Amino acid sequence: MNFTITGSLGNISKPLAEILIATGHHVTIISSNPAKAKAIEALGATAAIGSVEDVAFLTSAFSGKDAIYTMVPPNFGAPNIRQFIAGTGKKYAEAIQASGIKQVVNLSSIGAHLDGGTGPISGLHDVEKTYSQLDGVAVKQLRPAFFYINFLGNIDMIKHAGILGSNYGPETPLVLVHPNDIAAVAAEELQQTFTGKSIRYIASDESTAANVAGVLGTAIGKPELPWVAFNDEEALQGMLQAGLPEVMAKSYVEMGDATRSGKLYEHYFNNRPSTFGKVKLEDFAVEFAEAFIR
Repeated sequence: MNFTITGSLGNISKPLAEILIATGHHVTIISSNPAKAKAIEALGATAAIGSVEDVAFLTSAFSGKDAIYTMVPPNFGAPNIRQFIAGTGKKYAEAIQASGIKQVVNLSSIGAHLDGGTGPISGLHDVEKTYSQLDGVAVKQLRPAFFYINFLGNIDMIKHAGILGSNYGPETPLVLVHPNDIAAVAAEELQQTFTGKSIRYIASDESTAANVAGVLGTAIGKPELPWVAFNDEEALQGMLQAGLPEVMAKSYVEMGDATRSGKLYEHYFNNRPSTFGKVKLEDFAVEFAEAFIR
């Protein structure tokens, strides 16, 4: 089969490409960075270098493919993150219709059932809505949970403050996923025929914030590592001090609020996947410990 995937050599797109190539398929990888071309070709894929905001480029890259995988790349400099995500989704949709693609696997997110109040996920809600209006195109919306690898961004907090935390409490339920498990599901969906518009939740494990702190802390020799709940202003200031742009910091605070209230996960808990991914919290803790000591 012949696929185009977006996301360059990112945390999901690279292992996704590796799975598809190892299975004997032809893969074109879209990247905005010309410097990535050699690494893409080294995987055995074809590099398509251009912008996801260029509909003509996307149309060319999608044309003639059996299916495509789309994801909106991060843009920390966007003045309005929801608008950027939603706008990129509209450009994808325009290129999908123009190219004649009939099967699309799209990376959305847990919480995308909500129209607002979820930070950057609100933009993915908009993308899902845009894709739902694609005529004659089968769309599988992947809704993965909270990425384990997000905790890698808290290593400095642990090293300098001796805590792990966010603007939700230690008993808050968390649904967790590893990018490799998302890639495996995306590869499975791309290689099979589906019809209509549907969603699929992806999770590797379920836990609580306190248990995450305990498991990760134990892996780095700090078994008593506490999970500390910040208020929204403390969380915002912490992210700003860490160098996050204000727009993104406020967006992540909003996502934390949705996590704290439970509304982010409400639809997931009523539609749990029948199978979970392979990478459990304890498995990720090994990866976390390796990063912690670097």
